[in-house]
Amino acid sequence: MEKRLIECVPNISEGRDQHKIKTIAGVVETIEGVKLLDVDPGKATNRTVITFVGEPEKVIDAAFLLIKKASELIDMSKHSGEHPRFGATDVCPLVPISGISLEETAVYAHQLGERVGKELGIPGYYYEKAAKQEKRTNLANCRSGEYEGLKDKLKDPLWIPDFGPAVFNAAVAKTGAIAISARDFLIAYNINLNTTSTRRANAIAFDIREAGRIKREGNPSTGKIVLDDTGEPVRIPGKLKAVKGIGWYIEEYGIAQISYNLTNISITSMHEAFDATCKAADERGLRVTGSELIGLIPLQAMLDAADYYLIKQERSLGIAESEKIKIAIKSLGLDDLKPFNPKEKIIEYLLENHEERKLVDLSAAALAEETASESMAPGGGSIAAYVGALGVSLGTMVANLSAHKPGWDDQWETFSKWAEKGQAYKNKLLYLVDEDTNSFNRIIEAFRLPKGSSEEKEIRLKAVENATKYATEIPFQVMQTAYQSIEVMQAMIKEGLPNSLSDAGVGVLCARTAVLGAYFNVRINAKDIKDKAFVDKILAESKEIYKMTLDAESAAMDVIDSRM
Repeated sequence: MEKRLIECVPNISEGRDQHKIKTIAGVVETIEGVKLLDVDPGKATNRTVITFVGEPEKVIDAAFLLIKKASELIDMSKHSGEHPRFGATDVCPLVPISGISLEETAVYAHQLGERVGKELGIPGYYYEKAAKQEKRTNLANCRSGEYEGLKDKLKDPLWIPDFGPAVFNAAVAKTGAIAISARDFLIAYNINLNTTSTRRANAIAFDIREAGRIKREGNPSTGKIVLDDTGEPVRIPGKLKAVKGIGWYIEEYGIAQISYNLTNISITSMHEAFDATCKAADERGLRVTGSELIGLIPLQAMLDAADYYLIKQERSLGIAESEKIKIAIKSLGLDDLKPFNPKEKIIEYLLENHEERKLVDLSAAALAEETASESMAPGGGSIAAYVGALGVSLGTMVANLSAHKPGWDDQWETFSKWAEKGQAYKNKLLYLVDEDTNSFNRIIEAFRLPKGSSEEKEIRLKAVENATKYATEIPFQVMQTAYQSIEVMQAMIKEGLPNSLSDAGVGVLCARTAVLGAYFNVRINAKDIKDKAFVDKILAESKEIYKMTLDAESAAMDVIDSRM
């Protein structure tokens, strides 16, 4: 069953006092099982975005402690900053990551709000998916008037808080209010301009953001506002959906920026917002110099950006993930103002368990030493998978070289698709390198289970049987994947660079070795399995893959011999 995880991204109204920021963020780590991912302060905005992740109940506990600590250390009556705000913890969105729906996440947002209102005496509003009234869905409506208008807002019957006191007492004067939500993943993204003009930055923001700008008669900035039949201002919509944006001047950098919230990156991606802004800036005589990511970003958003620019350059998409990340950073200018470290900004990288020792992270020499040691793992299954990964890497290399060959520009997409296939096979085989060793360790753990009583013996026998089945299925997957990967080398032998025939040929030989090596492991592990139907089926399928691999190797060698 997939583990339930939610992300919490509270924004606190303090971006300058490092001691306060560290103290507030630090309370998150007092809750076991919650991982603090990122603390991103901004001096000019006087605001810090904090990101942490964990199981829902634990995240709610951590969020409550953070809101409490912020209310103790931040005095909103003394706060100033460029960003709209109305509370010490200004907003506290909850974001579903895995194993939980947005609707279920909203229930946790309501639980958090109830605790904040009752136990801390802080007034607040639910927005986005957690909103209980339509007009409160939009954060801008909830926060309108900001802190300075909060006293009057709390008196307004239409804006009675969803939780907490509806009075601007001494405590609320210090803490302000809070907005709590459940929402999809939002990217806070600033684009840098070669100007100091907030007005010009705002003009571009109005061109791009979904809400656009208010329609006026005559002069678009100073003309009379056009009203509709109900007396509401008529708006000219912007170019991009699911985008909010304003312009501001950042004294820290000495430039104007456009600050975007990309509320649904499946509708408008980061690179689409960047490119549209570049065009709008150019039309207004300005230039985009780069961009800045506030908080974290999903890996796929960075890979999508890289693919977008690779396609524009007519370059192969089948390159390493690390190279794609570099291309995304440079294409978007994410390192324009300060260094951009993917390990600190991409959420999946932050969630990696760096304490876990993986075979695939070892150098070639270290892997050889580990294999040669007295330990029984890694064994033949892991090495078979590794050899298979090297084989298809050679086929992928030939595809990428072919895609980049002068005079073959009309074929780059064909070779790119083969390179992408090769990368997918390679990634699967690299995963199986460690998983084969993990499956062996499962068997060892099963044998270590207690066997004192008849019940314990039965549990132990079942655990050993299941672990042995899994340890047989993993090398079978190696066989399948390595055999399938031969198609990449076959295509490159027929269509790729003639001078790389030998590379593609070695790739086929590696794939053959991977299949045969994994076949040995399937057979030796299957002999200890009691389930005869399982054994008969996996051995029959394995034998068929073994035969097809030998046939594919023979055919590939014939073609190579005829072309050399």
